[in-house]
Amino acid sequence: MPHRFTRRSFLRHATLAAGAAMGGASLSGAGPGWWTARAAAASSSPNEKLNVAIIGAGGRGASNTGDVARLGENIVALCDVDSNSLTAASKKFPQARTYQDFRRLYDDGKVFDAVVVSTTEHTHAFATLPALRLGKHVYCEKPLAHAVYEARVVAEEAKKRPKLATQMGTQIHAGENYRRVVELVQSGAIGPVRECHVWVSRGWGGGGRPQGEHPVPPNLNWDLWLGPAPHRPYHGDYLPGPKWYKYWDLGGGALPHLGSHWNDLPF
Repeated sequence: MPHRFTRRSFLRHATLAAGAAMGGASLSGAGPGWWTARAAAASSSPNEKLNVAIIGAGGRGASNTGDVARLGENIVALCDVDSNSLTAASKKFPQARTYQDFRRLYDDGKVFDAVVVSTTEHTHAFATLPALRLGKHVYCEKPLAHAVYEARVVAEEAKKRPKLATQMGTQIHAGENYRRVVELVQSGAIGPVRECHVWVSRGWGGGGRPQGEHPVPPNLNWDLWLGPAPHRPYHGDYLPGPKWYKYWDLGGGALPHLGSHWNDLPF
């Protein structure tokens, strides 16, 4: 099937004009797997539970889902393009509705209050923006989007709705070690910091697309996984695992992946 949900249509229908400032103070970078503005997302009573939809239920998404459940919220919807991940999550939360296409999940938007987005980064903006426009609270894994323009669109949409609790999750930002380092620097314990160098030990990037075509795993909806990215035949060099990071249509190499962790500390 041809893709109806393309980057081009996203840019055409986005409400933010090109070149607008990033803004969006409500999109914070701290959180232990769930937004710190939990109280702001509560309904009429602080004792009420949130009904939460999960987009991306495997891998990092499975961890986020577990955090939401441990906080006592209701998991009412699960969405994943991998039927194995969806089945595993559904066994833990049998009461939740299941979807492979998050567009269909948003068709049933009345059943949930908040969304946790843990998909691959090239679909973050596309999974987050509809939630904001429906008035749903959002926790989205880092990076917030695949491109700067997409990040601006999402941030601007969040600014229009200050009552929504929104957060970009940078996983280790909430760890005790990171917080201790920030405390030491800000307290002046090591003196004034004039320069900071950041590097990572992993190198994702370089090289061309893999040649040839492999059979699509029966558990994977490859078309939905590609989402807004240009169509390409499935190859084992993309999935399983985070191999897709090194291909620009799908990721951004080490910079938005590990870079968003390490650069976050001096920032």
